[in-house]
Amino acid sequence: MKEENANSATAGRVLIVDDVEVNRFVLRNIIVEMGYQPILAENGVQALKIIQRTLPELILLDISMPEMNGYEFASIVKGDVRTRDIPIIFISAYDEVADIVKGFEIGGEDYITKPFIPEVVKARAGVQLKFHETKASLKELNSKLQASLTDQLKQIESERKTVLYALANLARRNSLYDDYYTERLIFNCRIVAQALQIGDMCEGEITDNFIETMEIAAPLCDLGNVAVPEFILQKKGELDGTERIVMQGHTLVGAKILHDIALSRDYDDFVKMAADIAKYHHENWDGSGYPEGKKGDQIPLAAQIVSVVSVYCALTSNRSYRESYSKEEALDMIMGDSGIKFNPEICEVCGKIFRQFK
Repeated sequence: MKEENANSATAGRVLIVDDVEVNRFVLRNIIVEMGYQPILAENGVQALKIIQRTLPELILLDISMPEMNGYEFASIVKGDVRTRDIPIIFISAYDEVADIVKGFEIGGEDYITKPFIPEVVKARAGVQLKFHETKASLKELNSKLQASLTDQLKQIESERKTVLYALANLARRNSLYDDYYTERLIFNCRIVAQALQIGDMCEGEITDNFIETMEIAAPLCDLGNVAVPEFILQKKGELDGTERIVMQGHTLVGAKILHDIALSRDYDDFVKMAADIAKYHHENWDGSGYPEGKKGDQIPLAAQIVSVVSVYCALTSNRSYRESYSKEEALDMIMGDSGIKFNPEICEVCGKIFRQFK
């Protein structure tokens, strides 16, 4: 076992676990070039001893190793409350889809196949390190929130939402949506909810407070995209199996960010609704969506509304790979998925008011 220091003593630590010496030193050089501090381990047993005394910000992990393979090591790390939030990137010669999926099921955040390309390692490691730093900042903010006095809560709540919106805007820019997208999403969600409120579908569930809360929660629907690499968010062609798994994970990441920053005594309507929307806005009415396969009214109502409206806003936005669809074309596509992806009653309401949409 050998530890290496980057130029800065305060640089973030990256634990590199690989039984092949040349791989360890190549990865070490990449991490040093990124400005972080590499820590080297030859196998999982040594790596566990290291993290008992110092916690890294990221783990680059080989799978095929003596004494303890990468999957076993990752399971231990993800099963320990002290270490479970450390992101893991598997770097392995195994390139079968089943091996990659297993890595994600254990809790790995990314998977790079060998022979690896330094630029790819830098890009993906950079994403996880930045995300880890962001989570640390949010936890620090959460500690400040918990220590605040009652008369300071409104100001702190505003700061908390500012951080969340900053992350949401970063995710939106990485997905190449323009500034107007968020404004349209908020406006269109409001008028759909108001139309549902007038009708008898929701039996009083949609109150004025529900609508106001959804307005500020809806833009956080894709908050978890901050953890998705840009090359996936901006890919023009169809995502492959691994990329699709990573992309779908944004629902869980977004909900977890919101849960992590929630005040223990102030778990308000905003946070609960925002987490529901982030987690469930890709569930489908017929149960074919993700991440949990919920169907029908198992899906929170706010998520049902945002699901329809976000698709409409995406279809009517210019993308790098196509021009925007007209209102009529977008509505036809949405109606084609009525009862499949979307609540038929919400689709029916959209059909009546879509000319009011932005």
